[in-house]
Amino acid sequence: MRVGVVDIGTNSMRLLVTDGVEDVGRWVEVTGLGEGVDETGVLSEVAMDRTLIALEEFGDRMDSLDVEARAAIATSASRDASNREEFLDRAEKVLGVRPTLISGIEEARYGFSGATRNWDGPPPWVVSDIGGGSTEIVSEVAQASIDIGSVRLTERWFRERPIPADRLDMARDQAKTLFQGVGFSEVGSLLGVGGTWTEIGGMVGGPERDVDLAMVTLAEITDLVRRLAGLTIDQTAKLPTLNPKRAGTILGGVVVAEAVMDVLGVEVATQSISDSLDGLAAELLAVT
Repeated sequence: MRVGVVDIGTNSMRLLVTDGVEDVGRWVEVTGLGEGVDETGVLSEVAMDRTLIALEEFGDRMDSLDVEARAAIATSASRDASNREEFLDRAEKVLGVRPTLISGIEEARYGFSGATRNWDGPPPWVVSDIGGGSTEIVSEVAQASIDIGSVRLTERWFRERPIPADRLDMARDQAKTLFQGVGFSEVGSLLGVGGTWTEIGGMVGGPERDVDLAMVTLAEITDLVRRLAGLTIDQTAKLPTLNPKRAGTILGGVVVAEAVMDVLGVEVATQSISDSLDGLAAELLAVT
């Protein structure tokens, strides 16, 4: 059976079409749905409109690929927005299925299921999913969802570029403080999922590390933070391998990645393309 699953995130809209054995394709559109939600508590009409255009394309693509069952989840921005039901109503019309609003913990569990499905690295396994509005950290026995992500941190600290050193330090301190006490005493493998993590490899190592399961070190990420902080958004957009639509928020995401690794006490992370969409697809295939 061929299924289609959609993740409606704070920054990115993502679609996976798969039969559980072979992926037909993965598509990502950066629409910034959660722009301003941290401050206003509502999804703006402009952000909803551009997001619905992307979701309509996803719906049409699922139709053209003869998807037999479909599902969609909505995460941080939708959780925080007072007008989320209006948005979900409109999303249902273009996707052909109503998105399910999930908690941060549910999001973490989907991410863990997807990222570890073919992983055989040293246990215990911990998965970090950096989104636009929240970051999930999850293992087999524990999970945490923290309300900080690439968009939220950017809107709080990084509205102008380059970033003064003192402001960068305050943002890094806040990120690390928010992750204190997440409760993961031992990490054998850290798997990073989501747009921030899958962009980092290419930014630190070029095209040969812009691949699934590429490894990055904490030292490389710390150096990347310093480099990105010294660039304008236009300069960031021209970096090789980086999706230019992420140029405005990637520094915030990389600061979060640095904080996660620092607090967990790990020196190496592995970026994974398999993520919450794979977990959701596996669940849908199991019940259809």
